[in-house]
Amino acid sequence: MIQQPEGSVLAVRNLTKIYPNGACAVNGITLSIASDDFLVVIGSSGAGKSTFLRCLNRLVTPTSGEIYLGGDEVTRASGRALRGVRRRVGMIFQQFNLVRRLTVLENVLVGRLRFCSGPVEGGSSLFRRFSRAEQELAFSLLRQVGIEQLAYQRADALSGGQQQRVAIARTLAQHPDVFLADEPIASLDPKSSEVIMGLLRTIHEERGIPVVINLHHIDFARCYAKRVVGISGGSLVFDGRPDELTPEVVEAIYGKGRHAPEPVSICA
Repeated sequence: MIQQPEGSVLAVRNLTKIYPNGACAVNGITLSIASDDFLVVIGSSGAGKSTFLRCLNRLVTPTSGEIYLGGDEVTRASGRALRGVRRRVGMIFQQFNLVRRLTVLENVLVGRLRFCSGPVEGGSSLFRRFSRAEQELAFSLLRQVGIEQLAYQRADALSGGQQQRVAIARTLAQHPDVFLADEPIASLDPKSSEVIMGLLRTIHEERGIPVVINLHHIDFARCYAKRVVGISGGSLVFDGRPDELTPEVVEAIYGKGRHAPEPVSICA
């Protein structure tokens, strides 16, 4: 059996995902992610970025290949083991995936439900499921992402940038080993996008955990990433530093005759 590379937190070997219609979304990717990685994945729409990320926390089951998490082979994990994988590999999404009728604080506490037993309930009954220490943890996470003052507002009353901060706090409540973000700024304005990317970078630096982000804009990758991976047609075509994203490399990632997304004004 192939072992997880030494020093990596998360690793894949020959990861492949073929959908029932024959479409190959991920094609034999081998990649190791270490604790000091702030890694941005770039590529055109349909390149396989989201499927790759969703394989890492087993929201998508790969067709073949191997996934290693902290020394454990988790490719075919199911039941309790799969729930453990999804707790250890936190993830936020483009559309936030909050419970809109719950308050900000309640949404963060939802991130602790994987540590509890029993059915999920909303409203005041949700609070009764958590200790004072857990509620204080939720407040501290909201303070970390800068929206403690919104704790008792409903999630559907927030702006997109504020909702994404709630999603980050909720994921941190899981105490994940790895933090994944699938197009977390795609629906945000440039200023909110900078705030979210800055928060993710701070989380990486202060907590010492790897962060892996799918992004559409190369400029954000150049500005924030420590390491950039390019995917084209489901295959890994680049793995290097942001300053190595030459026009030739960008063309290899996005395809000949195609252009990367329009640049945005950041990192002035």
